[in-house]
Amino acid sequence: MIVVAVLALDGVVPFDLSIPGQVFGTANQAAGANGTQGSQGSPCYEVLVCAPGRSVTTSAEYGAFRMRAPHGLGALERADTVVIPGHAGFLDPPSRAVLGALRRAAARGARLASVCVGAFTLAATGLLDGRLATTHWQYAGELARRHPRIEVDPAVLFIDHGSLITSAGVAAGLDLCLHLVRQDLGADLAAATARRTVMPLQRDGGQAQFIEHPRPPAHPAALQAVLEWLERNLHRPLRLADIADQAGLSVRSLNRHFRAQTGTTPLQWLLRARIHRAQQLLESTELPVERIADRAGFGSSAALRAHFTRHTGTSPHSYRAVFRGRGPS
Repeated sequence: MIVVAVLALDGVVPFDLSIPGQVFGTANQAAGANGTQGSQGSPCYEVLVCAPGRSVTTSAEYGAFRMRAPHGLGALERADTVVIPGHAGFLDPPSRAVLGALRRAAARGARLASVCVGAFTLAATGLLDGRLATTHWQYAGELARRHPRIEVDPAVLFIDHGSLITSAGVAAGLDLCLHLVRQDLGADLAAATARRTVMPLQRDGGQAQFIEHPRPPAHPAALQAVLEWLERNLHRPLRLADIADQAGLSVRSLNRHFRAQTGTTPLQWLLRARIHRAQQLLESTELPVERIADRAGFGSSAALRAHFTRHTGTSPHSYRAVFRGRGPS
């Protein structure tokens, strides 16, 4: 039997907290139905909810309730896997007791996995230093700032280093736990668990497709006219020299002004604006990809697909399937 300890810190996010029990409990049901339970018919997983002091209040932002956990930090000592959900105080340093319990679990070979902003708690142990990690895309920059020895990738659903695993925001905890079931029990049982939780075993793309990509930086006064011109002419095959002529600047001066006022180059700004336009059209119209490529200035559907996939982590077709809104009937 695989023992999973779920660490509930005060202010724990209820959804994050419930994911491991839901997935691993469902895996037990699927194993029972398939006749692939552990020895003597025992469940494959035992899930222990653990909290310092046994009592916690869940995050007020998501509907607070008081909960008494059946286990304290001591239960981490016998866990094969420790799952660390997000909690409201994730920016505050964890207690010495929590850090010590996590480090001891790792030292004896337990697998540590964070859900969403639970990565901040795991990062505070120092165990992620020198490694690649992820968290909710909204807080990826803050994780990198607070822990410069961690390389943070905000575009993926989870990152697995074997004994240390981090997952992206919210529902990516489901992807993480299904991944662990696949590692522990094999692809067939993981697929059966996914079907019972009404989830794909592996989602297309990564977290990048869900990141809110704002419009390119606001128009500084010195570049306002040329940036507005660019937005009106995204469909045209613009060259750097064309943009410089419109701005009344040399190419060198144009690059310098763009760097200083938008933090990027003219062509990078143009590419981001075109991807943003393509996202809008995929979400709000039924135009074929070829027409969208033309309207957004990519020239061909192949170029649109290549740039779109590189920047969002998914294809235009998959993006539209997820984000296309239903208009009035």
